[in-house]
This record gives sequence, structure tokens and C-alpha cells, in this order.
Amino acid sequence: MKITEVICQVLRVESVTEKTASCQDVALVRVRSDTGLEGIGEADASPEVVQAVIDAPFSHNIACGLRELMVGQDPLAIRRNWNRMYRGSMYFGRTSVTVAAMAAVDMALWDLAGKHYDAPIHQLLGGKQHDEIRAYASILFGADGAATADIGRRWVDAGYTAVKFGWEPMGTSEAVDIDLVRGAREGLGPDASLLIDAGCVWDARTALRRAVAFSDFDVEWLEEPLHQADVDGYAWLRDRSPVPIAAGEGECGRESFRPLIDQHALDVYQVDLSRNGFTDAAYVRDRVEEVGARLCNHCYTSPITVAASAHWLSTCRDAFLIEDCVEDEPLRNELTHERIQAVDGKITVPEAPGLGVTLNEDFVAAHLVSESR
Repeated sequence: MKITEVICQVLRVESVTEKTASCQDVALVRVRSDTGLEGIGEADASPEVVQAVIDAPFSHNIACGLRELMVGQDPLAIRRNWNRMYRGSMYFGRTSVTVAAMAAVDMALWDLAGKHYDAPIHQLLGGKQHDEIRAYASILFGADGAATADIGRRWVDAGYTAVKFGWEPMGTSEAVDIDLVRGAREGLGPDASLLIDAGCVWDARTALRRAVAFSDFDVEWLEEPLHQADVDGYAWLRDRSPVPIAAGEGECGRESFRPLIDQHALDVYQVDLSRNGFTDAAYVRDRVEEVGARLCNHCYTSPITVAASAHWLSTCRDAFLIEDCVEDEPLRNELTHERIQAVDGKITVPEAPGLGVTLNEDFVAAHLVSESR
């Protein structure tokens, strides 16, 4: 079997609004073989940048577009293909958007392999340890504590037993920060788990002050309080914080995660499958479990990555939570025929071959901005 096509499609909603994150556009990758099988994947990055990484022509042996590297290869030789992409893009890759583009290709290869072997990806990864995983509703903060409380009540009423609030206006001032967290706890009540995503707004000492203050509200974790590259700061903070520290969503590949793991810098390592692919996510899983920390997914994009997250996380020893974006975006809810969303606060791991989701081709056509092959 040989790879015949690597297609990158950019999808976008009609009107993109100015907010920190969402599922307003998608870099969709499709890998096709000479047997007629197709695998799909997604990269969480600027879609046009991902497309450029895939489309780039041969420059020299270590600066080559991913399509050039993949066409003609055996799609089932997944680890070899990852190494080929990594080696062939060394001069413009290694830890950033190039690895995110590789992750989309890698995800598509695992999907294709699952279809070839008639097996779900979690089986190819070594077998699931969980049939379903407790989900947390992932949503942005309200404008203030009162608005945040209303948001919390909505998602508890919808059946979630854990909710994460994130980003703006967190970081405006100490009073604003505490008001937001107090409102969040008020809205959730005493029993639901509260997770706080600061959005990389503080230095380490300020983050420690906030962690101490937030501990009064029984916070499950404090996510990304520091800039993503501040590994030393995370190690310092994690040793002193009264609440668990989570981060990792922006890391692309094992080389990016390695300093955090080596320094035991986090309590919870958040792995985005659309920035790491299954191949490197499996490596990160094994390393994090080796050092005794916890794993969770990061996913604020389409159902393709939600499905990938469920497969990967189900193979983790301690899959205690799965991120479930609850923003109402068409690309989040209509890109695939299957909707991967929590029911009664839990997400069931897909059992169909590969990722277990199928594209809604009419929806893809209606939101297609560009396509390259």
C-alpha cells in the first residue's frame, strides 16, 4: 500500500469573531492510499500556515514540505513516517507549527490504519483502560463574577460535574481575578469540580499569590498561569502552589514537552492531539506516567480532535477528566456526522474503526476556503 495524496483543506465559518480561541476555522488533512482508504486529521494552528508546511516544495534534504515527504510511502509505517517528516523538516520545524502539521498527517495515518485493520485507534495504541471518561465543560469566563456564576449554573444544569473557565478578563487585577473565581464557585455549587485557566497572564510570584487565594474556592487545577516557555517558573511554582498546576496545551511534540517532564514542572500535563499526533502523544503519555504526574487532553477545536483525544486518553492509566468544549460553533458541531459530546457528564470512547468519525462532506464543501493537493 502506498500514499497517493496528502490533501490540506482550510475551512472557515462565514464570520470570524475576535476571541482567544474557538473552532472558527480548521486545517483538515486527508491522506489517501492506492487501496482507496482515506484517513483524516486536524492541526490546531493557523490553517494557512499549516497548509504552507504541507505544500512547500523540496528545498533540500532537511527543508521539505510534508506532502513531498509522504507521497509514495507506506501509510502503515507510521513511526517511520513520523521520523521521515521530522528529519525532512528539521530546518523549519522541530517544536512548533511544523510539528502541528505533522500531527495532522500522523492523525490521518492512524485513522487510515484503523480502517485498514478494522480496529479503533485505542486498540492500535495498546488498548483502552476506560470505556468512558468524565468530561469537563470548557468555556470562557463571563464579564465578571456574576456573569461567570450564571455560566456555571447553566453547565451544571446540563449534567456536567466539572467546569473550566478561562482567559479574559482574568489577569486584569487581583480583585477581578478573585471575583471571577468566587463567581465560578458560586455558580457551580460546592460539589462540582472547578478548573481555572488563567491564559498565561502572570509572573511566577503573582501566580503563587493567586494560587493561594484561589485555594479558598477548592480549585481542581490552575492552568497556564505563566507564559508557556517559562519552564523554570513552572517548576518553581509547582513546588509551592497549594493547588495543582496544569499546562502543556501549546507544546508541539516530544522535544517541546521534554523539559517540562524532566523538571517535574507540572501536576497535570495537557496534550493536544492536533499539535502532537498519536505518535508523540504516546511518548508523552509514557513519560508522564513514569514520573507519576497526571494527563489530560487539550481540545478546543473540531470533533476530529475530540475523537482523537478520547482514543488517546482512554489508554492513559489515570484518565480522570477530558476537555469538552461547549461553545456553540458550527465547525464544532456539524463537521462530522457523529457528535462527540458528553452525555450525563461523560464522553464515551468511540469503537468504530480508526477515529470513529466520518466527515459531513456537504458541510465541508460549504465552508471550504482553499484546498491543496
